[in-house]
Order: sequence, then structure tokens, then C-alpha cells
Amino acid sequence: MGETILSIRDLKVNYGGIEAVKGISFDVPKGHIVTLIGANGAGKSSTLRAIAGLVRPKSGAIEFEGENLAGRDTTSIVKKGVTLVPEGRRIFPNLTVIENLRVGAYMRKDDIAGDINWVYELFPRLKERSWQAGGTLSGGEQQMLAVGRALMSRPKLMMMDEPSLGLAPLIVRDIFGIIREINRHGVTILLIEQNANMALSTADTGYVLETGRITMTGSGSELIANEAVKAAYLGT
Repeated sequence: MGETILSIRDLKVNYGGIEAVKGISFDVPKGHIVTLIGANGAGKSSTLRAIAGLVRPKSGAIEFEGENLAGRDTTSIVKKGVTLVPEGRRIFPNLTVIENLRVGAYMRKDDIAGDINWVYELFPRLKERSWQAGGTLSGGEQQMLAVGRALMSRPKLMMMDEPSLGLAPLIVRDIFGIIREINRHGVTILLIEQNANMALSTADTGYVLETGRITMTGSGSELIANEAVKAAYLGT
């Protein structure tokens, strides 16, 4: 399986009295694409939010490159090389495309021109709209901008929360093609996605979350072929 970049051990996340994540453990190997699938409320977003430092876990370890990040603030987690593309995109609508990209690199002291060019190679449409306000872009273009902005911090691990949400099927295909391309450039990907078919077709490894617990694991192709997964998540 190779070297592990992220190791989650017995992670628990509570909101008030509600247990959103009930002691899950899983590994993300370096250079792989790993997906968490499950129904709404299964604990997928809570898991990513805990890794990103947006919520404080109740207990458990979040080890990134051998260092425990549990309870760290988001800034120090981004500095370590972990970034999150949030659900709903969350770009800055009043800033231009290029200003949004520069915000993604706010912690860097080196030259960012090469990375802006790479983002424009991945997303030629963003280059055409460089000076447009983010809020005037289509949903698909905003998703591209959210991914581009996350890349500007030069992440080792990129987490994506529902990248296909609300997008037309053709755009979804484009976005997943880009996810594979980013991964080929050496960025490890941890993905949560309602479109289980697309996620499992793209991922090396998948985990099924149900009500805060991991109930199944396997390669993407194994889970796509699994009858229980088909019935619950693939609509077949």
C-alpha cells in the first residue's frame, strides 16, 4: 500500500450531545485517491472538518506525516500541507478570479506565478475570466475556482467536500478528470461525494460511512461491484 500520509485513529466528533463520528479509523496512503461515501448525516463532512481544524474532535488521533493534528488551528494545518475545498465552494464573490487565487497563497512567501499558470492550464476557463468577479461565474466555474484556490497553497493532501454538488453531468465529468490530473501531479486526495459511482470509479480505496461508523472498506472497483453498495448508493 505504500507510505501512509494521513492516519485517523478512533476519531470521535460531537456536536452538542450528538455523536456525529463514533470512533472511526482509516488510512490515506501517500499519492492515492481515497473516498468516503455514505448518506447525508453519516459523518463524512464532520470527519473532513475535524481533519481541517474547523471542528475540535472529542477524542482520537489525526496523524499527518506522523504528527498529530487533532485540535490544531486551521492555519497551522494548511501550513503543514493539508487543504479543504469546502462544500458549497465558498469563494469570495466580490473578488476577481485572480484575487481569489492569490488569497489561496496567502501564507506563501515565494513566487506564486508558476502555480497560477498551472491552475490556468488545468482550468482554461478561469484564465479567460481572470478579471471577472467570482460571484459572476457559473456554478461549475466557481467549483473550478475553489479547487484552484486550494491548489495555490501547494497542498500535499487535498480534501474535497462534495465537489459535484449541484453541477451538470458534463461538468461533473470535467471536475473528476481534473481531480485525477491533480493526483497525477503527486497530490493525495481525500474525497467525499454524493455521486458514489463517480467517486468509486475515481478512487483507489473507498470507505462506507453509516451513522458515524465505517461499515465497509475496499478498493473502488470492489465497492462498485458490492451488492449492498449497489443497492444503497448506486441506484441499481
